[in-house]
Amino acid sequence: MNPPKTAFTQARRHHDPEVRGFASDNYAGAHPEVMAALALANGGHQVAYGEDDYTENLQGIIRSHFGASAEAFPVFNGTGANVLALQAVTDRWGAVICAESAHINVDEGGAPERMGGLKLLTVPTPDGKLTPELIDRQAWGWDDEHRAMPQVVSITQSTELGTLYTPDEIRAICDHAHAHGMKVHLDGSRIANAAASLDVPMRTFTNAVGVDILSLGGTKNGALFGEAVVVIDQDAVRHMKHLRKLSMQLASKMRFVSVQLEALLAKDLWLRNARHANEMAQRLAEGVRAVHGVEILHPVQANGVFARLPHDVSVRLQKRFRFYFWDEAAGDVRWMCAFDTTEEDVDAFVAAVKEEMAG
Repeated sequence: MNPPKTAFTQARRHHDPEVRGFASDNYAGAHPEVMAALALANGGHQVAYGEDDYTENLQGIIRSHFGASAEAFPVFNGTGANVLALQAVTDRWGAVICAESAHINVDEGGAPERMGGLKLLTVPTPDGKLTPELIDRQAWGWDDEHRAMPQVVSITQSTELGTLYTPDEIRAICDHAHAHGMKVHLDGSRIANAAASLDVPMRTFTNAVGVDILSLGGTKNGALFGEAVVVIDQDAVRHMKHLRKLSMQLASKMRFVSVQLEALLAKDLWLRNARHANEMAQRLAEGVRAVHGVEILHPVQANGVFARLPHDVSVRLQKRFRFYFWDEAAGDVRWMCAFDTTEEDVDAFVAAVKEEMAG
């Protein structure tokens, strides 16, 4: 007997797909090619927990980007990827040196420390970037039992302020960290935007310069969900499979995470999406830079624009377009572009900024 039909027996669209905002690249949906890949992977039975054909195939794709020793461990989300990666390269008494503005410090609800069981040692930075000199502010006390032991340096590419490390800058960090017996983790939630802006392969600023382990982003670049921890230095990491399960990041139907990363990385979808988002951010920055009273705070090197404008203007703008304050007291805001941001979206927002500033 069929159940009675109700208003909730069939899915319905509850949003206007024409609405765009500039709050986060996470607001965007999944790229059509990713959705097509998910449909392709559906149907029939595949072995669970990562022993499927799609996860196996993903390994070859990952090695093409990050070197012959690289291994991918697909996970559900970015915070999970970061916590898992950092756990894999720290002892119970270990600490991680990072920028004060790092996502692991300010935007993950304390998960690295509370769930990962490690200590974050933060350093103020003017542009979101660490240097060997800044690292040295926290790189000390290895034999002091009263202090958490610095064991890892974590950097973000592109940074939380939309700035980029050059390959040489990351090499200098890796050389410095390794000289002190520390490992290097790279938070790559927007790694594609960095590679697109630098116009280099991702390997140029990861395995080629000494990064040991990285969190590979997918969601911000067109995936429905899913990221991966990529282990580059196999000698630096222990028991990843056990850690992934312990951290509640082991997907039973992993093929649906892996096939999304395959769709992005097998050819150039990851790069097309990132280039477009970066170009829209440049268009946005150029448009608002000409508006009197709007200050661009950081170089626009990826897909984010950080600006300062009167607080009341931002509040009015937020009623027309979604975006977030970065530092509300200072009047700083963040505007993010995504793979599906259009020129018309940007131009409409710039026009709104001009109107509200004039008002």
